[in-house]
Amino acid sequence: MMIPPNIFLKKLFDAAVDRAHPKNVLKTFLPPAPSSGRVIVIGAGKAAASMAAALEAAWDRPLEGLVVTRYGHGLPLHQIEVVEAGHPMPDKAGAVAAQRILEFALSAKAGDTVIFLVSGGASALLVMPDLSVPLEDKQVVTKALLRSGATIHQMNAVRKHLSSIKGGRLAEAAAPARVLTFAISDVPGDHPDVIGSGPTVPDGSTLEDARSVLRTFNITPPISINSRLSDPGAETPKAGNAIFQTSEFFMIATPHDALLAAKNEAERHGIRAMVLSDRMEGEAREVGKVLASLSVQAANHQEPFETPVVLLSGGETTVTVNGSGRGGRNAEFLLGLLLALEGHPRIHAIACDTDGIDGSENNAGAWIGPTALQKLRSKQIDAAAFLADNNAYEVFESLNSLIVTGPTLTNVNDFRAILIA
Repeated sequence: MMIPPNIFLKKLFDAAVDRAHPKNVLKTFLPPAPSSGRVIVIGAGKAAASMAAALEAAWDRPLEGLVVTRYGHGLPLHQIEVVEAGHPMPDKAGAVAAQRILEFALSAKAGDTVIFLVSGGASALLVMPDLSVPLEDKQVVTKALLRSGATIHQMNAVRKHLSSIKGGRLAEAAAPARVLTFAISDVPGDHPDVIGSGPTVPDGSTLEDARSVLRTFNITPPISINSRLSDPGAETPKAGNAIFQTSEFFMIATPHDALLAAKNEAERHGIRAMVLSDRMEGEAREVGKVLASLSVQAANHQEPFETPVVLLSGGETTVTVNGSGRGGRNAEFLLGLLLALEGHPRIHAIACDTDGIDGSENNAGAWIGPTALQKLRSKQIDAAAFLADNNAYEVFESLNSLIVTGPTLTNVNDFRAILIA
């Protein structure tokens, strides 16, 4: 390998993102454009605008509709309106957009085609609580879940049962029109009913699942939410419901696809690569410790590893927030990894969110090399104390090793690559 390790690792990240970008993948999955009826395009997620742009480029026929995406992730389109809204905390702009998206779905008739474009972030952006649940109460529970360390499966089980649009209810509104859903997965396991909380697919979770999540994390919900989750009438549509008979689902990009693209890029540079998993979950710092142990094993030439090698992984780690610092889960993972490696001389790593935004900061993630820990000590920075304060961002800012890409306009979740030289 002739290029510096940090540049090499960034090339792997770029290859993963490129594989998951709608402009490169959506057209492959599109059927021929309908020759009659309205084509209503609705969608939500961090990639919603870029997915809509790819659809406009692929189909030369009239389109109408609206998609909602995160602030800063919008694009100017010709026919489809783009609205930007709050993420990860839902806001009024998202609620207004969700209402309009539901109205588009309700306006569809037999013979029309409804295109639903969904990607990571849709659960927060497509916010439409049942009329019995004020938006402010939904925000309270969302904030508590975000800080609790709950997995995306757990969070979305709650979201679906508070919503008038998630958990299959958007398909219910669009029936009997033909509904085509195109999804970019950002969830471990690629479950359709978890991506964006599954607005157009049968829901595999139940009201009891939602209540159990709140109990597990000791979250006492507002009265309105407690009442909603106790109402049998709030159960979501399940498999076998007739509303799904005219609905089709297409998975156009997944975390595994992105990791395979990174693997191919590594091997193009003459470096062997192994995909460990595309669905790792758990506390970010603890996952860092686990991957540190695997990396050291590889560095010691122990089976099944041969160096040089790149260990690739994805998924969605979580952070239980106990401190007051800055940083997303990828920075927190990387700081946990850095501490566990204890300055190993042959190990370099990168960890980024494929949407380009790690948590609520301006960076996609960060990278480390063998000298990072010593540099921190020379600056009298106690990395362990910063980790305890959930303050990984400032550690990597001090090292000048933040990865800043801006919004990538796709999202297949965490990307991690560890190079054992």
